[in-house]
Amino acid sequence: MPRLEGKVALITGAGTGIGRATAELFAREGAKVAIAEIDAASGEETAHRIAAAGGEAIAIPTDVGEPDSISAAIGRTVQHYGALHVLHNNAGGSTSVDANAVDAPLEEFWRAIRLDLFGTFLGCRFGIPEIIRSGGGSVINMASVVALMGFPGRDCYTAAKGGVAALTRSLAVEFGRQGVRVNAIAPTITLTERVRAILAGNPAMQGLTDMHLMGLGEATDMAQAALYLASDESRIVTGIILPVDSGLVTV
Repeated sequence: MPRLEGKVALITGAGTGIGRATAELFAREGAKVAIAEIDAASGEETAHRIAAAGGEAIAIPTDVGEPDSISAAIGRTVQHYGALHVLHNNAGGSTSVDANAVDAPLEEFWRAIRLDLFGTFLGCRFGIPEIIRSGGGSVINMASVVALMGFPGRDCYTAAKGGVAALTRSLAVEFGRQGVRVNAIAPTITLTERVRAILAGNPAMQGLTDMHLMGLGEATDMAQAALYLASDESRIVTGIILPVDSGLVTV
């Protein structure tokens, strides 16, 4: 039996990268998937890919940093599929202008907070009540290894992802008795198309790459972790920050 048979999942930022890999895997495992994506074209492409493979998905243009937008996406998902069991707050990311707290542009700090932390907060704000009404389920947030270890030159992103980790723990305690599990994945550098392009043009990154004991991971590695946290196999797992990092935090 597929591991997500009968489940409805909403995934933010599922137009590319980790989000797309997760959406396609969830659909193969029986979930009906809502793709909440700010880039409408890439969101539609993910939905078409899922449909072509025999799955079921809808694409919803969504800005996770706008309360009305993410609320509407969750409402449309429930209206279309009748429930919400899995919320994967995947949308996020850092940029090349991030730096230490002394040098980083202030606008970059607020960009990271809005997308990575506030977007996750809003997804939980509007998604958790629907999961409760659907009989319980799973929230999967995206933290990062930078929330678990000292990492230079990314203080805006680190602050936002550290907030995601703390928020995940508090929500797990708050809503566990109502049947909602809240966990987070902490990825390291993941070989999406965007990251491959960055690494190809930056030989200085080789030292960081070499610190990964089992090599760099693919988007599918993060998707598999999300599948575990979405499925009933993790039914008593809540409040964890799961590093999927090729041993980086350990080194």
